[in-house]
Amino acid sequence: MRKLVIAEKPSVARDIAKVLKCSKNGKGYLYNDEYIISWAVGHLVTLCEPEEYDEKYKKWQIETLPIIPEKIKIKAIKNTIDQYNVLEKMLKSDEIESLICATDSGREGELIFRYIYELSGCNKPFSRLWISSMTAQAIKEGFEKLKDGKEYDNLYYSAKCRSEADWLVGINASRAFTIKYNTLLSIGRVQTPTLAIIAQRQKEIDNFKVSEYWEVQADFGEYKGLWFEIKKEGEKKTEETKITDKIRANEIAKKVKGKSAFVISVECEEKRTPPPLLYDLTELQRDCNKKFGLSAQQTLSVVQDLYEKRKMVTYPRTDSRYLSDDMIPKLKIIAGKLMNTEVYNKYASYVVNLPKLPITKRIVDNSKLSDHHAIIPTEVNPKINSLSDVEFKVYDLIARRFLQVFYPYYVYNTTKIVTECEEEQFVTRGTTVVQKGWTELNVKSEKEKKTEEVLPDVAEGNQFETKGAKVSVKKTKPPQLYNEASLLSAMENAGRFVEDESLKEQLKESGLGTPATRAAIIERLIKVGYIVRKGKSLIPTEKGIKLIEIVPKELKSPETTGKWEKGLTSIAKGKMDTDKFMGSIKRYVNYIVEASVKDKCHVIFAAEKPRKGKGGAEVLGICPNCRGHILENSKGYFCSNWKQGCKFTIWKNSLENFGAVIDNEFVKNILKDNSIKDFKVKDPNTGEECVCNVNLNRTGRLEVAELRKDTNENKSD
Repeated sequence: MRKLVIAEKPSVARDIAKVLKCSKNGKGYLYNDEYIISWAVGHLVTLCEPEEYDEKYKKWQIETLPIIPEKIKIKAIKNTIDQYNVLEKMLKSDEIESLICATDSGREGELIFRYIYELSGCNKPFSRLWISSMTAQAIKEGFEKLKDGKEYDNLYYSAKCRSEADWLVGINASRAFTIKYNTLLSIGRVQTPTLAIIAQRQKEIDNFKVSEYWEVQADFGEYKGLWFEIKKEGEKKTEETKITDKIRANEIAKKVKGKSAFVISVECEEKRTPPPLLYDLTELQRDCNKKFGLSAQQTLSVVQDLYEKRKMVTYPRTDSRYLSDDMIPKLKIIAGKLMNTEVYNKYASYVVNLPKLPITKRIVDNSKLSDHHAIIPTEVNPKINSLSDVEFKVYDLIARRFLQVFYPYYVYNTTKIVTECEEEQFVTRGTTVVQKGWTELNVKSEKEKKTEEVLPDVAEGNQFETKGAKVSVKKTKPPQLYNEASLLSAMENAGRFVEDESLKEQLKESGLGTPATRAAIIERLIKVGYIVRKGKSLIPTEKGIKLIEIVPKELKSPETTGKWEKGLTSIAKGKMDTDKFMGSIKRYVNYIVEASVKDKCHVIFAAEKPRKGKGGAEVLGICPNCRGHILENSKGYFCSNWKQGCKFTIWKNSLENFGAVIDNEFVKNILKDNSIKDFKVKDPNTGEECVCNVNLNRTGRLEVAELRKDTNENKSD
């Protein structure tokens, strides 16, 4: 009898096999006398498609919505079914007495294993391997401390609810709004509110009005000062340097030039900045985007390789920036490994030679750990020279951040001088570094490098002559477009877009998506044509902006995700029943479908390009019969849903007897209100010019109301 170990990927299975000494090869597995080690290839099992429940769902029709199966079914994925069959055979084999789940230690990893377990109908007992590093030592220790698989039941229930809820909302919302607007629309619980954040920023930029303002800088010989005045807003005081009146700015400059100025205050303050927190995935992705221009997906791929293949960093898909107290003995060992490299020798030596590591709650805090601790280097000797350029850049950030947390504070002095001249006040600020501390390890681009601003030694009461005053014109700037770094921050801190205080707190913990999924969400928005990359910026497309216009508030608000994440977290902690959560999701799905039917928004999406590659025809309006797109052919204007049975047609010769031409502009106008008033025609009996009202019915037939003389024309005569 053997134990079956199921890993998430072949590479991970091979690493485990080395530790367990499974050197024999089978088709889709490795083995010895005690263990068989096999693997998934990511997800091997997925949720069934709607048409697999009922043939009627093959056709997208509003009458068949909402689609809410009594029990959501799962199936093997076609592309990887051979590997699923290997696992299923072993799961059912009498040779296997028990299982070890060795998929990634997180919500999705749990789901991958449990779906295989469920679909195969297996009921054998299983244990859970839960590790944060792929080093041989970590794997060995993990197998010595296997957990009972049942301890992770709640994590599985949470993952299952997330998967099924996303399916129910995505399938129903996408179908409902696709049918309504006759264009393929992809809608999702996380991707749609993320798109809404990008679209809102674009709206702010589009509505922004640039205005000019002026600043006055006075030259006191030994130093310069910027004009300011104190503004009060309630109890808050601010120093305003902007002058909105050009004449006033010039008057101030003229007034002080050549006059005596007096120092009225000098403030010196020592400031101390602690080392930054260790990296979680989102913070690492942000820094890699800012410093190297890497996308979130690129960073995730690289750091995943550093974890799985290189064994040089710990588990990357983490949302924690802290370590657990049982790791304290390993910290100097890791620093010692870094000390063996030329790159980090100097900095790591400092850490290793400390009599005692400065362990604070900013480094070690069990209460702030989630499934995994922060990303740090592992205890292996880092083979720096074997890394590609991009691998080194990512590893370098992680290694330096690890060493930085043990370094002293960055200490600097700030000086603020206020100088008065002719009752006008000018401020001068300077900075001097006292102790570089952790900033010694920073690798800064030229843009980031700041020179010290050392000010002269002046005291209150000192007098200077104002040698000159310069007026500068400046312009207000609109908000910046989102890039991946700022969008990741917005997704992580989605609570600031929410008014409900309890949900604000929940979104502080979870945000939109998870560190492991945010990169995929951004890529998905690009793939479906809702946003585009332009340089580092992420810009919403016309289709993306229009989608946000038509969906109800609940679908685009982070509040919805806040409520869901609150529920999913409660399920994972065993504090909420799954039926209660899924019940709320089903009610929500019903609401979304009803909202799509009632929606009266007159947004028109550009026609999708035909598959054969010809450019898409111009959409002239929405069909009053079925909400399809009205398009033109040689004889008339027809509905794009004609294959589905819509008979709507406006024939181009409909008003031929009235001497009127039906063109694109006519069709666009009549589709707006189903009528055109005071339309110029000729009386078919007399040939006399007159006006009439033209009405449109649901089939496209035009009805000409009572003819009358054109009063406007008579007046001009």
